[in-house]
Order: sequence, then C-alpha cells, then structure tokens
Amino acid sequence: MTAKRESPAPLSACDEPLAHRYDVALLDLDGVVYVGPDPVPEAPENLRKAAKEGLRIGYITNNASRPAAVVAEHLASFGLDVIADDVVTSAQAAAKLIASDFPKGSPVLVIGGEGLYAALDEYGLTAVRSSDADPVAVVQGFHPDVNWVMLADGAHAINEGAKWYATNLDLTIPTAGGKAPGNGTLVQAVRAAVEVDPIVAGKPEAPLLETSIERLKAERPLMIGDRLDSDIEGAHNVGIASLWVATGVNDAHDLARAPKNQRPTYIGAGLGALRQKHPGVEVDGGKHTCEGWTAEVVDGAVVVKGEGERYDGLRAILSATWAAVDAPAKPAAKSATKSAARARRPLPKPAPAPGTIKIDAALHRVGLSK
Repeated sequence: MTAKRESPAPLSACDEPLAHRYDVALLDLDGVVYVGPDPVPEAPENLRKAAKEGLRIGYITNNASRPAAVVAEHLASFGLDVIADDVVTSAQAAAKLIASDFPKGSPVLVIGGEGLYAALDEYGLTAVRSSDADPVAVVQGFHPDVNWVMLADGAHAINEGAKWYATNLDLTIPTAGGKAPGNGTLVQAVRAAVEVDPIVAGKPEAPLLETSIERLKAERPLMIGDRLDSDIEGAHNVGIASLWVATGVNDAHDLARAPKNQRPTYIGAGLGALRQKHPGVEVDGGKHTCEGWTAEVVDGAVVVKGEGERYDGLRAILSATWAAVDAPAKPAAKSATKSAARARRPLPKPAPAPGTIKIDAALHRVGLSK
C-alpha cells in the first residue's frame, strides 16, 4: 500500500533551488504561464531555464475548453518545448472518472467544447450532443460557446438519471480584460434546476492532480499556482508541496487571510522562484525573522523591521500573521471582585480573525503594497 502523502509545512525552507529538489513541476496555466493569449512576462524564459536544470515541466489546467494538443501548441508559440503529453486538463481527469464508472462506448452528454470531446474519445467514451441519446452521464466544462440550450438539456438528462460530472468549480477565469465568469458559474445555473451535486474532477479536488502525477510519472511533484482556493488547496488535498506566485488572481493580502489548507509551502514573485533557494522563518517568542526582516503582531497590526529581499519580508509577515490567527484562545483576566468571579467564569479570549490583523503598513515597508 502506498503511504499517504503529506504536504510540507507552509513557508518551509529549501536550501537548494526548487528545480533541484523536485522532479516535476505541475504548473497551473491561467495567471501563471499566460493570461489570455499572451505569456506572463518572463515566464517562458524562467521555464526554459528550469527545464535545463533537469526539472520536467507539466502544464495542469482546470480549463476544459481546449484539447491538450491545442494547449501545447499555444505554449509552444512562446518558445517552450511542449508536446501534448506534457499537458493534463480537467477534461481528461473528468473523462478518466467517467471511464472508471461506465464501460467503453457509453454515451456521455457534453456541456462544453472540443476539450471535452477529445478527452472522452481518448478514454473510449461516446460524446453525444442531446439528452435524446439517453446518456449515462453528463460532463460539464467551460467553453465560451456554452449557451442556455446546452445548460437546459444537461439539466434534463441529469433529472432523468444521468450521472453529473463537472471539470471544475472555478467561479471566475482571468482574461486580458479582467475576471470573467468561469465554469463554476455555469455549474450553479444547472444546479438550480437539478437535485444533485456534480462529481468534480478539477482543482482543488484530487482527481486532476492525481491524474497529472500518474501521467507525468512524478515522484517529487511541486504544484505551482496563483489561486489559493484551487491550486494551493489542491496541493494540500493530495499531500504535495506547493509554490504560490504573485502573477495572477490572489495577492499578499489574500495570503495573509488564507486558512491552513490554502497556505503554500513556498512563495515567489513569479516562476523565477523555481531557480531560487527559499529561506525559512525563525520564530523566537512573538518575533518572526526571515533573513534581514523581523515581524511581530503588536496591538492587532503587523510591525516589520529590517531590510533585504521583499519576499523574505513577506515570509516574516505571513508567519507572524498566521501564528497570531492560529494561537489558542487565552483566558480573559479574572474579575476584580469575588462576587463577579463567583457569578461567572472567565471567558477565553478568541484569536483574531484573519482579516482583522492589519498588514498594509508592513507590506508597504517591505515594498509589496498595492
């Protein structure tokens, strides 16, 4: 039996470049490698350099709209050495789930685009376009051409007993013009007309990452993403290390508010972090020190002192913030009078909520203010 994996602690130290410690990078795409049709600045160059140092690059996406081969062509246009086998999509993970539940040739109604059709064909399933074909399953994934007719037909099939699968539940997707509705928004529309929830393949659920680890033959995988609630939480769910990069949806303020299952192993400005060492944080009482920076929470606000690389400062800030949030409740001071003491026991003083600890001044001090 394979031992259950366990994610390293958040803000772990790595005394060698990440590209040396891990054998396969599982890269999210939207907001990490590209935004819309264009690459994230410096991302292709950093990936080429990491690959030269021996790191295999895998591209993992919740977006089911395009087949893996088309995604690979897009990435190759940035000068990256990519083939279809380097790409794993949520459509492929969903098709694998369906294939494990139904025999080859089974009819599956598609709410989505060519990415789903290609994935179903890869796993020997028959894609159909209408509930009149008596599908055994419905699979739903993002595509800009999804319309009301497709959503309604999917709901009809589900209400008739077809098993429902969704590639992912991301409410938004990043585009060149800003955030736009994602597959999760369309799933909610179908859910309003049915009485069941879908089986989800994409991040943060485990199937996409487990499928990626298997297909890419990863022994020491590193998940890399910009979204805490999909990429980083997904890494926690399958017990692997994660790297958060600041090129997409979430920012340092979101990191400070992150629950335990969304805190990354490593943090970095971008994919250049793959070729860097990552210092740990030393804790001495309430002081959290990373390289030249020391942070502590004073009267509900993070105070940071020192100088140095700004992401070392961010590590110290995050460590101090998370420690304050996670601290066990402290008993309140006892009442001054005996009668009051007899009347009630001291109530524990709750830990501060993540959003109540002020970090703006600290982020400005290290050079990461909005």
